[in-house]
Amino acid sequence: MPNTKYNHLFSIVFLNSISPLSKSLNKYFSKSLVSKRYKKGDYIVKSGEFCDRIHIIRKGLVRGYFDFNNKEITTWVSVDNEMVTSISGYFKQEPAIENIQCLEDTYTESLSYADMHYALENFKEMSRLNRILMEQYYLSAEYRSFMARIPAAKDRYEYFINLVKPEIVERLPKKYLASLLNIRPETLSRLEKKIAEKV
Repeated sequence: MPNTKYNHLFSIVFLNSISPLSKSLNKYFSKSLVSKRYKKGDYIVKSGEFCDRIHIIRKGLVRGYFDFNNKEITTWVSVDNEMVTSISGYFKQEPAIENIQCLEDTYTESLSYADMHYALENFKEMSRLNRILMEQYYLSAEYRSFMARIPAAKDRYEYFINLVKPEIVERLPKKYLASLLNIRPETLSRLEKKIAEKV
């Protein structure tokens, strides 16, 4: 059980809540994790840059997006107690294909690609933790894939608000929520008004 002698106690407690870790792995994380503060509007990584860290959000709001025909298309959002990285950039060690931007002042603790692989090779329980995290990622990706294929804007909106934490809907600026749902901002406003009238 982690205690206050560790650095980066937030991430250590968070990771242990997913799968119990040994004292030796907790100590390794304590030494390897790096804390960083990002201001609202800052980028954790931009498209074309190398992303060699996976971040645990202590506090903040982050979105992933890509540019297409001079338009920003938001593909996912994450808040406190969630993990973010450029999947293709981090795991393939190639330039990121998306931008990861902080929409609020954001605080993260992150682990490098090299340190993660050292942990996988030297701590047997790291494999279980990694498997659980990958399962969570694939489930999240599947939900987003389902949502993108729902034809009606109303049904996409209802699917989304029933899927995510309520605080994401409350904190996410409307223009990014509309982009995520692939609808016009004015359509989003009408949908929110109709939902509010039913309550």
